[in-house]
Amino acid sequence: MATDDKVTEAMPTIWRCPDDLWEQLIQPVIEQLDPPAKTGRKRIDPRRALDGVIYHLRTGCQWQALPREFGDDSSVHRTLTRWIDKGVFKEIWALLIACCEDMDPTQWAWQSADGYMGKARFGGTTPAPTPRIAANAASNAWA
Repeated sequence: MATDDKVTEAMPTIWRCPDDLWEQLIQPVIEQLDPPAKTGRKRIDPRRALDGVIYHLRTGCQWQALPREFGDDSSVHRTLTRWIDKGVFKEIWALLIACCEDMDPTQWAWQSADGYMGKARFGGTTPAPTPRIAANAASNAWA
């Protein structure tokens, strides 16, 4: 039996933050939660940093492979960690969910997660040594 589900056209892949989203939603949050520092080295442009983070998350590239158009790779990474620590992304996520409630109803009951199973870096945790249970009985063993 056929279902009456609406067929929606797939949205284009987002590689950069759209202008209207930046101006209306994201920039005010960043200005409130992460204002410019009064002392120290001048920070990189937050819009370019956000675009660099989006590029990194979309491609999965290493930070060192980030194109120069987004700024210095370590500066983009430093900005990302500062925003995570200050709760910028949690606030943006909450605002995006509130804005999207007016759109077609989102099926929150069905969620999908992506994961990566790979080799543990630096060997992972070190296992405990195996205890000896008996003396070595080999004929060439030291006495």
